Amino acid sequence: MVSPVFIRPLLLAILVVTAIIGIVAVISRNDSHGVPPVRSAFQQLPRNIDIALHKARFSEMHDGSVVWVLDAERVEYDKSGELAHLNSISMNFLRSGVAGTILLNADQGDFNAASKNMRLRGNVHVQTGEGATFDTSAIEYDAAGSQLSTTAQVIFRQQRLTLKAAGMIMSVDDQHVRFTSPLDATVSGVGAKK
Repeated sequence: MVSPVFIRPLLLAILVVTAIIGIVAVISRNDSHGVPPVRSAFQQLPRNIDIALHKARFSEMHDGSVVWVLDAERVEYDKSGELAHLNSISMNFLRSGVAGTILLNADQGDFNAASKNMRLRGNVHVQTGEGATFDTSAIEYDAAGSQLSTTAQVIFRQQRLTLKAAGMIMSVDDQHVRFTSPLDATVSGVGAKK
């Protein structure tokens, strides 16, 4: 017959081993059914993109002075290194003299590093230092000619005047604008009683 002195430690050992087996079973069951694997913080870039940046700033200088500054929320460079795809664009053309600055905002665009030309699209809004605004769906910046142009519908506003046309060319240096189609003009407040 087994002595009661040996029965108690044996029962205690059996209880401890059973408890450990139960805990391991619960953990392994929850691990295999529950939480999906943690995803990497790094996003996979498309095949044609070499590098992506957040909150990038570009600028161009001529004769020691800044011509323009461009901020973008996201920039993706393609593998050739010449084309950058931009998102959430804010561009400031800095000019001294009478013409003043030009502010330009767009949803997205492409910047050619070799030519410094840009194609901007999506809710394009241009505002001059004189308070004139241009709204269009797409616009191009030609660096060599220092001009903004579009063939899309443009709405021009300044004070009480609103002009609508299809197409426009604007010199960034002197801010002279030429519309390339007939204009639809509206002057607000004409004939209104005061």
